[in-house]
Amino acid sequence: MATATITAGSMPARPAAAAPADHMPVRRVIAFLAMVFGMFMAILDIQIVSASLAEIQAGLSASSDEIPWVQTAYLIAEVVMIPLSGFLSRMLSTRVLFTIAAAGFTAASALAATATNIDQMIVYRAIQGFIGGGMIPSVFAAAFTIFPPSRRAVVSPMIGLVATLAPTIGPTVGGYISHAMSWHWLFLINVVPGILVATAAWALIDFDKPNLKLFSKFDWWGLAGMAAFLGCMEYVLEEGPNHDWLQEPAVFACAVIMTIGGIIFFWRVFTAEEPIVDLRAFTNVNFAFGSLFSFVVGIGLYGLTYLYPVFLGRIRGYDSMMIGEALFVSGLAMFFTAPVAGILSNKIDLRLMMMIGFIGFATGTWWMTHLTADWDFYELLVPQILRGCSMMLCMVPINNIALGTLPPERLKNASGLFNLTRNLGGAVGLAVINTVLIDRNAFHYARLSEHVEWGSQAAQTKLQNMTLNFEQTAGLDATSAAISKLSGMVQQQAALLSFMDVFMMLTVLFASLGFFVLFINKPAQQGGGGGGGH
Repeated sequence: MATATITAGSMPARPAAAAPADHMPVRRVIAFLAMVFGMFMAILDIQIVSASLAEIQAGLSASSDEIPWVQTAYLIAEVVMIPLSGFLSRMLSTRVLFTIAAAGFTAASALAATATNIDQMIVYRAIQGFIGGGMIPSVFAAAFTIFPPSRRAVVSPMIGLVATLAPTIGPTVGGYISHAMSWHWLFLINVVPGILVATAAWALIDFDKPNLKLFSKFDWWGLAGMAAFLGCMEYVLEEGPNHDWLQEPAVFACAVIMTIGGIIFFWRVFTAEEPIVDLRAFTNVNFAFGSLFSFVVGIGLYGLTYLYPVFLGRIRGYDSMMIGEALFVSGLAMFFTAPVAGILSNKIDLRLMMMIGFIGFATGTWWMTHLTADWDFYELLVPQILRGCSMMLCMVPINNIALGTLPPERLKNASGLFNLTRNLGGAVGLAVINTVLIDRNAFHYARLSEHVEWGSQAAQTKLQNMTLNFEQTAGLDATSAAISKLSGMVQQQAALLSFMDVFMMLTVLFASLGFFVLFINKPAQQGGGGGGGH
């Protein structure tokens, strides 16, 4: 029955897909690999820059309030383009859209390297994020359009690896580049590969034809509503935790615009002849569940990529280079797990794969709830291996479940929605994580402070001992130095406890997801099912 379902769901593509079931044209394989590399550059660019914001801030003489916009501008622009890319791909064809996206991303990268002030950098980053965002969904759509089900055991781990590995190794790559050369090379490194990808895309992609008639039906109101809705949502989620949410006028204004944009967007989605985004893909139960799981994977993927560097920087005092070296293990674990995940996707129930992945991820975050201020590379080794392996075991079946049973004519649009859920999951996850860190840090500091007040005998004894130690150091006000040191210890412990709370929250989330996987219908076996049905 499972095989019958996938065959019926992909019936329009069978005549085209049946022929290359055992042999894929080399031209298409090379074209697809070029697309995968382009997607890798677009996703990696977010994290390599985030690891080196301090260097960019110094180079552009930007203030601490301005520099986050280097990231925010990119993310807002990208989150608007990702769902839009489905319509553009149908209208222009994959070949034209991907070539424009790769060439535009490359040009914007070169421009960003020439920026002399923060305003130029923000504009170039917005262009880079918007145009580059068109590459990401195109790869997912192509993978499930041009390859037959019998080849998905190879293709799905490849795109899953790129989508998860790029954000994970980003801080490492960024740290190396900014230390070995200068921050300009964070952008210049994209230029030569970008030219090669754009050239290969134009010369080799031949998956589909353009439908220029769609331009006359382009829903400009829908685009405006979607841009306002998603763009302002991204800003609210990025800036809200640091500015007490709606108490900040800019965040409040964006929340209002987001609400109005959302109303316009959803009105046009259900009334326009050719909506900018077709939500009918969610009527496919597998796609709806796959998107939900993708949303949660986004929370884990981007949440931990944020949490580990913050812990190592704030508690351990690491710089970007040291953080990158300490966190490289997760990327290695993903790389070596990808082929295993591909083989398993043929051999076992995809639900079991997801359950193992979710439980493994939860185990890694539970391990981190025993955090201390002394934890270093070796203490973080097992949680990182669990994180990397589990992420790949989740990602491959989620991709297959979400996109594997959709008819080809819905794949381009659905791919945009699917990738959007992962990005939104990351944005929501980071907002919640930041809010919890801030609130729980204040809570724990207040509780710990109660135990180091003047009435506490233990605190007074500790303070006296520290004062005696400082008195032996010439030129110090021993009492002030001791009080300052004690206050720092309390702040550090409060921060550690707030990190533990966040890791426990993630543990509960992923452990409960492992349980809920039991309630979804058994999906079709993508690789084995496709091959066995002949």
